[in-house]
Amino acid sequence: MVRVFAALLLVSLSAFAFATPATVAPAPATTVASDLATGKRLDARLDAVPELRDVESSVIDGVALLHGEVIAPADLKLAVTIAAQTPGVSSVENRITLSARLKDRFAVAWTAVGEKLVRLVAATPLLIVALLIVLASVWIGRALSRRTRWLQRVHSDNPYMEGLVQRIVQWAVVLAGVLIALDLLGASSLVGAVLGSAGVIGLVLGFAFKDIAENYVAGILLSLRRPFAPGDHVLIDRVHEGKVVALTSRATLLMTLDGNQIALPNALVFRSVVLNYTENPKRRFDFLVPLDPNASVGDAQRVGLAAVEGIEGVLADPAPYALVTEYLPDRMTVQFFGWVDQKANSVARTRSAAMRAVKGALDDHGVRRAGTQPPAAEIPMHAPQEEQAAPADTSVDKEIDAQLAAAQRANDAENLLDDRNAATPQ
Repeated sequence: MVRVFAALLLVSLSAFAFATPATVAPAPATTVASDLATGKRLDARLDAVPELRDVESSVIDGVALLHGEVIAPADLKLAVTIAAQTPGVSSVENRITLSARLKDRFAVAWTAVGEKLVRLVAATPLLIVALLIVLASVWIGRALSRRTRWLQRVHSDNPYMEGLVQRIVQWAVVLAGVLIALDLLGASSLVGAVLGSAGVIGLVLGFAFKDIAENYVAGILLSLRRPFAPGDHVLIDRVHEGKVVALTSRATLLMTLDGNQIALPNALVFRSVVLNYTENPKRRFDFLVPLDPNASVGDAQRVGLAAVEGIEGVLADPAPYALVTEYLPDRMTVQFFGWVDQKANSVARTRSAAMRAVKGALDDHGVRRAGTQPPAAEIPMHAPQEEQAAPADTSVDKEIDAQLAAAQRANDAENLLDDRNAATPQ
């Protein structure tokens, strides 16, 4: 029994002796030596770079562990690259951080500024050539813009369009010069970015300033169509009446017959009905005369037309005429018509003189008007002598001409119209 127990004990001890070295076997000496050699090579390569002298490394089973601080992000990438390219390193675990010390950050910024200055100095010849190209494009653009006189149609019909074409030609040449200069400097990508940004900004500004852009475009179209000229007597939108002061890029300026100046948006003027009294020098006037139903209409027309024809300023061609426009139990209405040359006589004053003359002539010839009583014997049938002797002034109205001329001079720099009918003080 003792022998059996001893044999079993001996077998167990033998098995334990063989099993223990297999479970706690140390790393092979060749692997440790290889990691140490790789670590030394990596430290040497890192120490060779001044920016990486604060970086420490260790290699375990081919994995390089990097510790420490660097100043610039480029140094961090350089350390990883050096470690990855070191023989014996299978992978890299980067634990390097950027230095947060003020001195280090200031040094990085100063170095970046110095590098940019060096590049700027190195590129000085190219900058000078690019600047010369831009200046030459500006000079060429101005020279070409002054030689747009060959556009005779635009120049003769619309002085404003001549200036617009000149500016377009000039800016097109300058833009071409700037693009060539940027391409010379290798900034072609910047050109695309600038043009793209300009397009987006233009779209945003177009929506934000829609009314301003609409008025500006309407001003250009009005300057092309030119439905009126400075000094023209116009009625716009059947509401706004006056004489044209100027057409600016945003508004049409009118001076009312009362001497007040109003500014109408160009978009409103472009969309509205414009009645230009000055375009045709001949203008018709009319007035109504109610007659007693027992009066002679023929006599009234004959006498009245004779009185109208005798007024200074009433044209013989077209000749005045009269129509019966109303026949009621208590009255008959005769309407007298006449024509006036607006450049020589005032329509309002001529009409007033004609009304006075017709009234006096009808009274003199005993043609009763509606609502009047038969005259008494002691009362003369005609108007008082003072009224007959009163002179009839039919001259052109010049009350606001001086104010109009002053307003036109004040807006002459931005006026988009020519001055073919501009008012001058009398």
